Amino acid sequence: MRVITGKAKGRRLQSVPGGGTRPITDRAKSALFSIVHDWIEGARVLDLFGGTGAVGIEFLSRGADFAQFVDLDRRAVETIRANLRHCQLDAQAAIQQGDSFVFLERYRGEPYDFIYVAPPQYQGFWRKALLLLDARPELLAEYGAVIVQIHPKEESPVDLAHLQEYDRRQYGSVMLIFYASADDLAEEENDEAAFDAVDNDADE
Repeated sequence: MRVITGKAKGRRLQSVPGGGTRPITDRAKSALFSIVHDWIEGARVLDLFGGTGAVGIEFLSRGADFAQFVDLDRRAVETIRANLRHCQLDAQAAIQQGDSFVFLERYRGEPYDFIYVAPPQYQGFWRKALLLLDARPELLAEYGAVIVQIHPKEESPVDLAHLQEYDRRQYGSVMLIFYASADDLAEEENDEAAFDAVDNDADE
């Protein structure tokens, strides 16, 4: 497991001892960042169920301003801290040992541009986290994205009021589902329709 590109390119990352974490494969991580790379510069990132910290660290390496990591497991927190130091990115990060659900319920700070959700498998935690985020739309910055990492077998519909799925990708045993504010997506769609109308008028 390594940082793919950016300031910490090539740095090897430690794994969390034991088998309780869900690390993202290099293939899936590379694909993820090829999708979001245009919006990373200056972003604020929340890496829930942080594990090794690989995703948040990749965001920082590629130009994000700040990453908040949350994990309940002390070993994961120690691993994230060690990986941030190794990549010389610890000055741009904060780490909280605690329950990710409690963090979502209590957080009152600045919104995040990217919120990454990759909890332990087969326990329904991704649905619970997504519903908490849907209930608190103020946690997501304008035109921000919630990205959920699950095993494809865990996928099931979730009834959401504020968030809306806009993309999904599968890379072997990793499925990535992308959500944004339904209002932001509707505004983007209206803007695109208006642009197409102007472009068609110009062609006539």
